[in-house]
Amino acid sequence: MSDHELDASVLIGSLKTEYKTIEAMVKIYCKDHHGTDGLCEECVDFLGYALTKLDRCPYGEGKPTCKLCPIHCYKADYKERSRIIMRYSGPKMLIHHPILAIRHLVAGKKPVPVKPAPNASNRHKRKLSQP
Repeated sequence: MSDHELDASVLIGSLKTEYKTIEAMVKIYCKDHHGTDGLCEECVDFLGYALTKLDRCPYGEGKPTCKLCPIHCYKADYKERSRIIMRYSGPKMLIHHPILAIRHLVAGKKPVPVKPAPNASNRHKRKLSQP
């Protein structure tokens, strides 16, 4: 299974909620900018990348919002794409997905952990639970 073929069901807890938030934002952005009913190839690629990064985040479920995170794991082009998508979709989230929007705003107020705990990533926990 390649990185971009991961299924969001591999994420647990708050990581799954964060993915749902990113996915909702990308859908709003793609519909308004790319005029597609579903997601265009570029947006599918971005979501696959975001999913991989969430799965591998060293903070695991204790992950701060990406904007506040001291570890900037996105490559420059994906980071810029994320900034553009979130800047456009963020205000619209209160109308389309108010619960996800409020959860994201509350998560942005939590203190940022100084250092991730060892082996806290979702990927690490998933691999340990596999036979």
